[in-house]
Amino acid sequence: MAQKGNDKAFLNLFQQYEEDIYRMAYVYVKNKEDALDIVQEVAYQSFKKINTLKKPEYFKTWLIKITMNCATNVVRKNQKVVHLKPEYEGLIGVENEDIPLSISLQDLIEALEDDEKSIVLLRFYHNHTFKEISELLEIPLGTAKSVLYRALDKLRKQFKEGDICEQ
Repeated sequence: MAQKGNDKAFLNLFQQYEEDIYRMAYVYVKNKEDALDIVQEVAYQSFKKINTLKKPEYFKTWLIKITMNCATNVVRKNQKVVHLKPEYEGLIGVENEDIPLSISLQDLIEALEDDEKSIVLLRFYHNHTFKEISELLEIPLGTAKSVLYRALDKLRKQFKEGDICEQ
């Protein structure tokens, strides 16, 4: 229905994934305003291009791909990293349960390259399989695996160097 131009059907379907889109956008841009702008842009882009979706069962995956592209564009455009100030940390952990990544994990992930970050988030945050990731990012299956393992190795090294865990 949504693919055939039914605006209400599209809106109902989009709203099911709006929170996931916001979360993914927030992980990239790290501020509410940009993340909300990205949600709006994803709504616009996906509505405009709904006829290009080949398999309706991959609607969520398609939306996440659009979200990643929009978020990456915003980050590149801004060319800056916004660090959370200590007075705002309380807003994310206890009061705002929709951002499940801890600040320390967020800092570790920020050190990854864009392709590594995307694959780590898709694999562990959205529970996609390697096959789904390779299709979503349009890369070979082996590349998806090697990029993930490289990213995990970086994260392990950063974790050890940062002496994050107390013994």
